[in-house]
Order: sequence, then structure tokens, then C-alpha cells
Amino acid sequence: MRKVTGSRAVPSIDDSLRSRRRAVEAAGLVSRTFGLLCTVVYMSGLTDFAPKTLSADMTMACWLGLGLMAGANLLAVCAWRRPDSRWYPPFSALQVLFDTVTIVAFVIVSERDFSQTTWPLLGLSISIAAIRHQLLGALLAMVATSAAFILLLPRSPDIAFVLGVNAMTAIIAGAQSTAFARQLTTLQETRRALQHQATHDPLTGLPNRAQLAAYADECAGRPLAVLLLDLNGFKQVNDTYGHAAGDLLLHEMGVRLTAALDAEGLVSEGLAGRLGGDEFLVLLPGAGAAAVTAACDRIREAVRRPAGLGDGIEVTVGVSIGVALRPAGDAAGLDALTAEADAAMYREKHGRMAA
Repeated sequence: MRKVTGSRAVPSIDDSLRSRRRAVEAAGLVSRTFGLLCTVVYMSGLTDFAPKTLSADMTMACWLGLGLMAGANLLAVCAWRRPDSRWYPPFSALQVLFDTVTIVAFVIVSERDFSQTTWPLLGLSISIAAIRHQLLGALLAMVATSAAFILLLPRSPDIAFVLGVNAMTAIIAGAQSTAFARQLTTLQETRRALQHQATHDPLTGLPNRAQLAAYADECAGRPLAVLLLDLNGFKQVNDTYGHAAGDLLLHEMGVRLTAALDAEGLVSEGLAGRLGGDEFLVLLPGAGAAAVTAACDRIREAVRRPAGLGDGIEVTVGVSIGVALRPAGDAAGLDALTAEADAAMYREKHGRMAA
């Protein structure tokens, strides 16, 4: 049987990072769409912002920009739809590449063919890289844009300004983006830790009552077996060796219970948790009578093995198990099934004592 732990529902990225990625893609889509429209208007010659006739190089740069911006927008749509996909990082890197090539091509041709100053636009590609890939991305974009400017415009009097402004833009934007990314990572880790604390038992690490209830709600309408476990002899261990030894024993029983439920061929999924004290609960969706019997046998075998508690102390405890079975379509909730399993467990425990 494959166990399902409380971490099963945790996504690869949390909602805050997903929202941030979508915001970045939306901003990219809007800005590039605006750039596409401006490029079309620029090429049309219908305004005073561009000469009536473009040079061959500028025409080629415009067509290149149109193609790259359209391609980047397609990547942005895919990234916006699946911000948690494993393809998001390469899609993001490709968008930075397309944007950088577009901006560099326009700047180089316009600086060479016209009198207006356009090299400050290089800072835009550096800022884009910083937003998407923090300091490393900003530095790589700075190197690429600066190298292109030096190689293609070696006689430009603005080379020193380009290098200086690019370097400052990369350092400031990259450092700020990196700091924000680290803060976001810290918040994500804190959120996951708080979520784990809210849904797991701190002593055994197993799902707690709230997580068990949530999982039972997911199984509504399906066949469900509920196993209530109570350790036999736990109170004597607590009374004899102290609560610290009792806590060690409970932790060990949690480990054994998880291992016992990890046997292939019993049921397809299941969840084991601790209710409190020495009581544990196991949920087996889709399990038939044979699978439940096999699971109970494995649990009994695992629990009754001697457990070492340190300082040469070794104890042996048993377990009483009550079972409640819900057929498909039955509306019985977890509380009702747990009460039924508790009654069955009580009968088994006291039947053993009477025997």
C-alpha cells in the first residue's frame, strides 16, 4: 500500500509565488503588445516619430522585433497559464533573450542611422532580466548589451556612459530583485512550516485530527475503512519509565505504523495519523475486507516488536484495533465512523482482558 502523507497536497510553488509569476507575465504581455503596436506605427510612416522611409537595417530590425515580441508573447501566455510548470524557467529565460535582442537591435540601428539617443533603452532589458532572474540575470544582460554596443558601435562617444549606466542598473535592479526573492523564499518556508504545524502532530510527525478530517472529506462517496488503534500497555510504560520514555515510544509507534502501511498490494492509498494520547487513526479509501484484514495484521506485527527507549530499556506493547467500513455511496462522516471503530476497539480490548 502506498501511504499518503500530509504533504501530499503541497504544491511545488505556493500561491504568492504563483501570483507573482503571473503578474510578471501579464506585465510582459501588456508591454510587448504596446511595443508591437508602436513598431507597426513606426514602420507605417504615418506619424512624425519616424522618417517616411526607413533604412534597410531599420526595416530588418523592426521585422525582427515584431517576430521576437510575438514569440515572447506566446511564451508568456504559456508561462501565465502554467506558472508552476517545470518549463517556466526556460520560458522565462527565452523571453529575456528575445526582449534583449529586440532592444539591442533597435538601439544599435537607431544610434547609427539617426541623431536621437536611444541607448538608455538598454537598461530596460537589464531590468527585465533582473525581475525574472535576479542579480545573475541582470549581470548577464548587462554584459550582453554592453558587449553588443561596444562591438557594433565602437566609435560611439557614449560608450563610457553606456557601460556606467548599465553597470549601475544591473547592480541596483539585480540586488533589489535578489533581496525580494530571498524574502519571498523565507515567507514561503515560514508558510509551509506553519501549515505543517497546523496539520501534523508535533510528537510523531503524523497528520493530526484536522488533516485526517480534511482527507476524509476528499473521500466523500467512496468506500472507506477507518481503523482506530489504541496501544495496550502504554500507561504502564509511562508510569514506570516516565513521560519522556512514553513520548519516545509514541514516536517509534508512528514510524512503525507508517512503515506497516507502506506494503504494496494492500490498497492504493491511505493515511495514518494520531488523534492524541496513544490513539492512532488510519484511513483506507477503497479498501475491501481482505485489504483491511491484511493491514491490521501488519500493524499488529509491527507494534508488538520490542522497542528500545534508551539506557538499555526495552519494552513490548500491543495494540487493539477497531474497524468501521463504509460502502460506496454511504453518507457516514468521519466522526460517525470513528465512533463505530471506537466501539469495536473497546469490545476487542475488553474481550482480550476478559480472556
